Amino acid sequence: MDRLTTLMERFQLSVSPASAGEANLLALGEQGKATCLVFFPRGEAQPVGDKQILLSVKVDWVAGHNPLMAALPLSVHFDLTENAETRDLVQLMLAESAGRRCGAQSVVNRLGEVLMVRLLRGQIEAGATESGLLAGLADPRLSRAIVALHDHPGRVWSNGDLAAEAGLSQSRFSELFASEVGETPMGYLRRWRLTLAHQDLARGDRVEAVARRYAYVSPEGFTRAFRKAYGVAPVSLRGR
Repeated sequence: MDRLTTLMERFQLSVSPASAGEANLLALGEQGKATCLVFFPRGEAQPVGDKQILLSVKVDWVAGHNPLMAALPLSVHFDLTENAETRDLVQLMLAESAGRRCGAQSVVNRLGEVLMVRLLRGQIEAGATESGLLAGLADPRLSRAIVALHDHPGRVWSNGDLAAEAGLSQSRFSELFASEVGETPMGYLRRWRLTLAHQDLARGDRVEAVARRYAYVSPEGFTRAFRKAYGVAPVSLRGR
């Protein structure tokens, strides 16, 4: 089961070099060797102590609507001293940046995407102390249901269907989902559908087609839900 691929595909990830004042992902270290990563999902980097900033990049992963980005803490720390593969990846990015050879910019961008996947994977595997999507994905039972919702948002889901995906009784599933994710399964499904609908409308899809795609009974019902979530009618967003 892949807990990240659908999110990676629906929310385009961009990583590009930036000054330390504009970056939100820093590689820190000593004597040219990276020892940790610090990521600030909400915006620009904050003071990080006396360690040397070896690499600074700007990560854009549609933070305003990406549920995983919204679930991350204010700062994410990733220890490189115990992860040789990721440390080597950072060192390769440093070498490409310093060498300024042909195509170096593209290499740094692609390696930065891989670096973010590893960082996010580490956060999911480590779990979360607060409720949210990160905590849900960290739970092996809930994550099966959440991935099913992410992969098939247009299916007419019930709590019973999702409980079966998780391998739990319906009552236990609903209780655990609300405790870990912070909302009901149907509430999360509605938000996920509207997030995807926002993307589809912005690229020019018709309101009626989007409503059908995400299992709304009528375009009028979809319009009411969309207006409540975003404060505007879906037709006003179409093709923007």
